[in-house]
Amino acid sequence: MEHHADYTNVTGLSKKETLEHILTSYEALVTDNWVSNLSNCSSLLWHGYHSLNIPVNWTGFYLKQDNNGKRELVLGPFQGKVACQVIQWGKGVCGTAAATSKTQLVSNVNEFPGHIACDGETKSEIVVPIVKDDGEVVAIIDLDCLELNAFDEEDVIYLEKLAKLISKCL
Repeated sequence: MEHHADYTNVTGLSKKETLEHILTSYEALVTDNWVSNLSNCSSLLWHGYHSLNIPVNWTGFYLKQDNNGKRELVLGPFQGKVACQVIQWGKGVCGTAAATSKTQLVSNVNEFPGHIACDGETKSEIVVPIVKDDGEVVAIIDLDCLELNAFDEEDVIYLEKLAKLISKCL
């Protein structure tokens, strides 16, 4: 690639090709700075999904923080509207993914018990925990969409692969 911005040029690719492109682009862009890595990754996700005409309205990260012995998720790099700064561990879709170490694929956020609506326009969501080799959840990947049923098992597979790559850099 001639310019870093060229990594976001994903027009005309299938969904599988786009998700593979996000993985290989992330690997090519990764540095020893986690802020830069997550910032570029949120952009790759934003542009990749928009190239597929999937209207994501938020792509980004929340990172684990211990606050006086209480675990919570704090806002990290993202693309989209202003977001909740802190989410309690185990609360909402993000907190549930972190507490259970399991990907949350939510076709309709209004049907998810305890959903936290940072943006009332969001209709569906996928949240993938980023887990270190020792089993510790250190962050989550969060994608929100303006349409119901926007994400599927293919997204789960590729976003979980992305989470493994990211876990090596946090």
